[in-house]
Amino acid sequence: MKKQAVSKFVRCSPFRAREITRLIQGKPVEEALAVVDFSPRKAARLVGKTLRSAIANAVNSSSGIDEADLVVEEAIVGEGPIMKRLRTKARGMAGRIRKRTSHIRVVVTDE
Repeated sequence: MKKQAVSKFVRCSPFRAREITRLIQGKPVEEALAVVDFSPRKAARLVGKTLRSAIANAVNSSSGIDEADLVVEEAIVGEGPIMKRLRTKARGMAGRIRKRTSHIRVVVTDE
């Protein structure tokens, strides 16, 4: 049985978050949690919250599923909307600052 969790509009660049999701795809949940917990990146903390939510969805929604049996089937990071800001530059010009957001989706399965 597949269960998923989605975190939307997360203030982290999708490129940086994808580094973490590549590490946990296809791994057992315990190993994926260890990777996320010991990684010093901000994206690891955000992906970890989504992973824990997916685990809780799987364990609480149906009876008979043990957390040790779960495997991360897919972890996908999509691009969210970009907040555009301006920074003043020399000679009256302005430079664009793009504050990127992400949509993180984690799917766990017991198969």
